[in-house]
Amino acid sequence: MTDSPDRPDDPEDSGIPPELEQVLRGLTGGGELDPQMLEMMRGMGLDKVDPQMLQMVAGQVQAMFAGADESGSVDATVATDIARKTVAAEGDPAVSAAVSAEARQAVDVANLWLDTVTDLDHSGLVGRAWSRAEWVEATIPVWQELVDPIAVGVSDAMGNALTKQLGDLGEGGLPEGLVPPGTNPAEVMGQMGPMLRRMQGSMFSVQLGQAVGALAGEILTGGEVSLPLVPAPDVVLMPEAITAFAQGLEIDEPQARLLLAVRESARTRLFHAVPWVAPQLLSAVRDYARDTTIDTEAIEEGLRSIDPSDPEAMQQALAGRLFAPQQSDSQKAALTRLETLLALIEGWVDVVTAAAVKQHLPQADALGEAVRRRRASGGPAEKTFAALVGLELRPRRLRDAANLFAALEASGGAEARDAAWAHPDVAPSAADLDDPLGYVERQNAVAAGSDSFDAELDALLRGDTGTAGSPGTSTDGPSAP
Repeated sequence: MTDSPDRPDDPEDSGIPPELEQVLRGLTGGGELDPQMLEMMRGMGLDKVDPQMLQMVAGQVQAMFAGADESGSVDATVATDIARKTVAAEGDPAVSAAVSAEARQAVDVANLWLDTVTDLDHSGLVGRAWSRAEWVEATIPVWQELVDPIAVGVSDAMGNALTKQLGDLGEGGLPEGLVPPGTNPAEVMGQMGPMLRRMQGSMFSVQLGQAVGALAGEILTGGEVSLPLVPAPDVVLMPEAITAFAQGLEIDEPQARLLLAVRESARTRLFHAVPWVAPQLLSAVRDYARDTTIDTEAIEEGLRSIDPSDPEAMQQALAGRLFAPQQSDSQKAALTRLETLLALIEGWVDVVTAAAVKQHLPQADALGEAVRRRRASGGPAEKTFAALVGLELRPRRLRDAANLFAALEASGGAEARDAAWAHPDVAPSAADLDDPLGYVERQNAVAAGSDSFDAELDALLRGDTGTAGSPGTSTDGPSAP
């Protein structure tokens, strides 16, 4: 048979098994395969691999990359599948009709209690009991939207790091005979670039799935992480986790369920009744993620010591090393917005919940303290997510926010407390959390000025200016000459 240099993708000419060529074409966009890359494959001994094993590997690789695109963005299908497998491994029983009824009843009672302490609307909200898998399915789209900018950034940084590493090796660092003389690393990486981006996107999707699956195993309610993950009108309780939570505290489970139902109902009311809160919260997370700087030096250092054909080894080597230690100015601003909003949301929920349950739950104080300790300590799932996106979703200034809302309530009642959510421009800022009493005084002054203006306008409309003979004042006889 005659060699044909013009047909480098011919299996007989390349010396590479057709199963491997099929995988490579699929991962590199279906185009012609670079002869240098094929020569590298032969140098690595891949032309002698058992064809049956190659077929099996080809099927696994193609399944893994089936939904991945060349941008390196998150594949929601992969992330969902990994998250579901994660929760299934820990046990995730289906929710029974009786448990669902308990959740609906708890949320109904919670809304009755909340109606006595806040006027925020809750029409249409429905109590649900979800399995962990149901929570995964419902929330993955939001997680994908939040972390996509980071996934793409990591993919680009990985490609650049591998290009540099291959370039360094090409200068004499590769074992003799592994690649033909004159191999151009840039050309090889140009051919492998799409494959590497897909691989990194799939790896990140796997990591996201693992993080979301771990969170699903820990959360007590659908929105416990303070993000609007569950679309209204669902107020979601996680019955398996609530049972374990109550047993660990040796507290009556129905009381624990009711307190958590009140907290989740209050949080859902806020997202439902104040339309600007959820978009601003998600925007702050996206803005932080979009400007995340990838620590390319740490990635290069991690890649020097691993087998690039072992994705698990790559994940372990890069764990905790992806993000540059220094935040940009725009990231600092986004983080301040995010932490302030998280603190305001959870501070308001704390104050409203305490007011709603104090006459109904004998163990309310113990439950409230348990919730505070749980939030302060965080969990392994929270740490996993922090490593994944470089961001901790924790309301650090919660106590300051709770004090601010309590001061508003003490000064002007529930109406003054809830008026802080009327518009983003009047909501407390990070500076206001430094001086809660100053914020209360300013809000009282604004309210007093508004009341005075309203009174004067009302008097003017009624024709009563309070001055005899003035325009608009009625008189009974003719005026004096």
